Amino acid sequence: MSNKRVGLLTGGGDCPGLNAVIRGITKSAINQYGWEVIGFYDGFEGLIEGRFTRLTYEMVSGILTQGGTILGTSNKANPFGHIVKENGNIKKVDVSDQCMELYHDLGLDALICVGGDGTMTIAGKLAEKGAKIVGVPKTIDNDLMGTDVTFGFNTAFTTATEAIDKIHTTAQSHHRVMLVEVMGRNAGWLALESGLAGGGDVILIPELPYQIDEVVRAIRRRHTRWGKRFSIIVVSEGARPAGGKQVYQRIVEDSPDPIRLGGISHIVAQQIEQAMDVETRVTILGHLQRGGSPTPLDRLLATQFALKAMELVVEGKFNQMVALHGNRITSVPVKTVMGKQRLVPPDHPLIKVALSVGTSFGVPMDEG
Repeated sequence: MSNKRVGLLTGGGDCPGLNAVIRGITKSAINQYGWEVIGFYDGFEGLIEGRFTRLTYEMVSGILTQGGTILGTSNKANPFGHIVKENGNIKKVDVSDQCMELYHDLGLDALICVGGDGTMTIAGKLAEKGAKIVGVPKTIDNDLMGTDVTFGFNTAFTTATEAIDKIHTTAQSHHRVMLVEVMGRNAGWLALESGLAGGGDVILIPELPYQIDEVVRAIRRRHTRWGKRFSIIVVSEGARPAGGKQVYQRIVEDSPDPIRLGGISHIVAQQIEQAMDVETRVTILGHLQRGGSPTPLDRLLATQFALKAMELVVEGKFNQMVALHGNRITSVPVKTVMGKQRLVPPDHPLIKVALSVGTSFGVPMDEG
């Protein structure tokens, strides 16, 4: 064994494939390079509070197919804005120097951060303070810049598509308009791809603010032109009407990401019922999209990302994020993805495919 040591944490919301990454990094580090792996509990929270463990072969054995993360995660922890409560008041404190002190005390030669845009932004800031960082991209929304796709997305896409498939039978049986709300704060990739794969009749995404009149027109057109008495509408949680705002459930004040989206489907359903004589039902998939065993594709991608991350660490190529470009596993500078999002362009090929088969996006460009 060498005396080299790499830190590892999983940040942000959980998603299928995190354990596959932990397994891949740990096994590669020990087996291929003879490195020691220090895993921090609950993302950056463990780095802030000094909670960590040495990962072993035995600890990661059998976790490839498991959802979630054995290390735990947190979408609240931020070393540059650590939330503390004093005398009933909430304030943010910069504890990044404290984190860097632990980084050096542990003798870490690098820190691998697995997460989405928020995690990469924090990782990039730690790199500016001297940490040797390697990022591994993870999202449900697939909204991270610098990579064609992230692990976690395929499993969520599969879960959403299977749900839409099941909704079809009850929608058709009762002649209803069924709305399925999926994740997607600012990026509509999940709604677009699951809606297309699941045969959605209307797809509403954040990048294309909808007009309710166009949504109603699409439903009526299905009835008058094709004799269809039911419709399936797939809605991103971040979808919004033209000239309007996103709908949120609540504000969580002690969170770095306080807005909790959700509920836009209920508003759309109510507007549809007011505009026409039809019955609607809403299904919000929520955290079902984060749970369960990763698909074989996500297991493979997560493992490939893990091995590339360790390769970058050993070769001393720091402040990089692992990425998939075409069929090639490569890397991009972390600073190029910080604070940026990968959104659906209006002229994306899948938009054109959907329009060609008669799917509406609730905007006037629909031709049907």
